[in-house]
Amino acid sequence: MYNIKFGTDGWRDIIADTFTVENVRRVAKATSDWLNKQDLPKSVVIGYDCRFGGEMFAKESAMVFADNGIHVILSDGFVSTPMISLAANMKQVGLGIILTASHNPPSYNGFKIKANYGGPATPQTVSEIEDLIPDTPVELAQSFDKYFFELIEKEDFEKLYLDHCRKNFNMEALESMSSSFLYDAMFGAGRKVVAKLLPDSNIIHGDENPGFLGRAPEPILKNLPEASQMLKENENLTIGLATDGDADRIGFFDENGRFVDSHHLILLLIEYLVDHKNMSGKVVKSFSVSDKVGKLCELKGLETITTKIGFKYICEYMVEDDVLIGAEESGGIAIKGHIPERDGVWMGLVLMEYAAKTGKTISQLIEDVYAKVGKFAVERYDLHINNDLKLSIVDNCKQNKYDSFGEYKVERVEDTDGFKFHLGNETWVMIRPSGTEPVLRVYAEATDSNAAFAILEATKAAILN
Repeated sequence: MYNIKFGTDGWRDIIADTFTVENVRRVAKATSDWLNKQDLPKSVVIGYDCRFGGEMFAKESAMVFADNGIHVILSDGFVSTPMISLAANMKQVGLGIILTASHNPPSYNGFKIKANYGGPATPQTVSEIEDLIPDTPVELAQSFDKYFFELIEKEDFEKLYLDHCRKNFNMEALESMSSSFLYDAMFGAGRKVVAKLLPDSNIIHGDENPGFLGRAPEPILKNLPEASQMLKENENLTIGLATDGDADRIGFFDENGRFVDSHHLILLLIEYLVDHKNMSGKVVKSFSVSDKVGKLCELKGLETITTKIGFKYICEYMVEDDVLIGAEESGGIAIKGHIPERDGVWMGLVLMEYAAKTGKTISQLIEDVYAKVGKFAVERYDLHINNDLKLSIVDNCKQNKYDSFGEYKVERVEDTDGFKFHLGNETWVMIRPSGTEPVLRVYAEATDSNAAFAILEATKAAILN
């Protein structure tokens, strides 16, 4: 049998190759076996996003759980990952399951496990479930219709999420900006909820297209040309949001159509939550996040904690500690007052509320941050190289073989998760193999994009030669 392994954020594989009904059943069986051993409610919520086969895989999972005596509340239609996490928390079930490959290319689907606190299952839980995956096919005693009504029921998790949003946001402030708000749904699971919350907003790529126009539904600049162009050309549009396939990651634009990366969004959120909403708490960030976040936190007297890459590491702190913001470089951000889960739609609404309440544009709010921490840019290369070369580069990092990258001298190295080479003057370059894709990621921070790209080019030349 195929050896199923969970990555940084769930199990993901190519549909009809290794992501098959047979293998989904095996993972669902392991998850149900784990749950039956725990002192947790013997119930789960299950949902699926807009990818090909999502409903089918969700029903197969539901049948396996039901066959093992576990009550299933199945989503009535596609949902985002945050909707399943919220449902797991509010329904107080044993676990939440979402069939999604998040931002991966359209050929992929996946299986994510959510804990009943409303966030990613702990690494220990995932490891224990992985160890329980059977080596033989899982047979089912009955059809879906036979399980339905007895152990499987359906519920509208989208409504649960909409009600939660309306209770927690200043809807009047959001509606005042609705007509100038552009949302690129990327054909993903956030498309209906934004239309219902803000019916006057401008939505693109909000129809059904499991092929995602042939693009990976990752909300980064190269995948959002239409949104950027519309904001540049239409002066009536002043703020832009994009979310990925399962709507847990955020992409963002200012009024000029300039992409605002997560490093800047984290700083804006700190400013709003602390200075305008009088909130406090620790800031937990992944290893690849800009050092400017720590600088702003120091100015505001906030403690910062750095974790490995993967929101599950951040979530552990959010569940156990007083955390204001948990954030990744890759667009995954969570804040106090919501669930301990990444939520692209929620973060977009918070930033929109910030702009509405201050009467400032996003670029003006960013300038306010620059006045405190200085200007900066973080850029990234995704190097698609063969596995042998990737392993060789990582091994060279482990053996401290890189003391410079072209003209850039290494002053010190951190290895929390990957290798971050500090180059002086608040600049650094980081090398790390992806945990979800066959790529080597290289990041660089400098005073502006040109300087960051210069570091990336020098690093690329050094490690590939």
